[in-house]
This record gives sequence, C-alpha cells and structure tokens, in this order.
Amino acid sequence: MRADTEHTVFAERAQRVLEESVSHIDAHTRSRLNQARQAALAAVEQPQRAAWRPMKLMPVTGALAAFAVAVLLVFQHGGQVKTPVTEGSANSLEVLDLLADDEAMSLMEDSDRSFYEWAADESDGAAAAPDSASASG
Repeated sequence: MRADTEHTVFAERAQRVLEESVSHIDAHTRSRLNQARQAALAAVEQPQRAAWRPMKLMPVTGALAAFAVAVLLVFQHGGQVKTPVTEGSANSLEVLDLLADDEAMSLMEDSDRSFYEWAADESDGAAAAPDSASASG
C-alpha cells in the first residue's frame, strides 16, 4: 500500500510541474504544439495501409503466373501440342471407336480374323507407300 501512496504523490507532483511549464509557454509555441497534436490525431484516424494487403493478391498472381507458363509452353513449340493420338495414323480415332463399340468387337471375334489382319496390313502398306514416294521424290 505504501507503493500506491508513493505513486499517487509522484503523479500529483508531475502534474503540477507540467501545468506550471505549460502556463509559461508563449502563444506561438502553443500554436505549433496544437497543430502537431491535431496532425497526429488526424493520422491516427486515417486507416493505414496494412502490410499484409498485398498478400491478398497472391492467389491471383499465382494463377496468372501458371497461365503464363502454360502459354509459353504451348507457343514454344509453334502452338502445336503433340499427343499420342495426333502423332499416330489418321485411322487411330477410328480404331478407338471400334474398340469402344461392343457390337463391332463381337462381330470381329465371330468372323474371320484373317480378313481383319489382311485389311490392317493393307492399311499399313497404303499409309507407308505415300511416305516412301514423297521421301524419294
């Protein structure tokens, strides 16, 4: 309890000294102090820009960066993305359609397989013939 009374006595003495020093300040200094106080209060009232606000843009920035990388990868090869389907023969999609069709698979299993082997060989031979002709010409 003695600390409380000492604290109170100190606070009263400090307040008295400050009041006396304020009463001896000229008008020009008081005006400048008041202007500084008003400026400080106005600065506190204005919302300050938080340091974390740019972090809100991180997902957007990441998405744009991923998009830019994807565009660069596509256009680096002349805009042509090669997939196994486009690299194969022109009949690749037709073969996939036949494999996906149950009726065509049952028809192929029930009938003569040698015909289908002959047709596949002819198709491969016909596809290879224009390539060899264009290479020699």
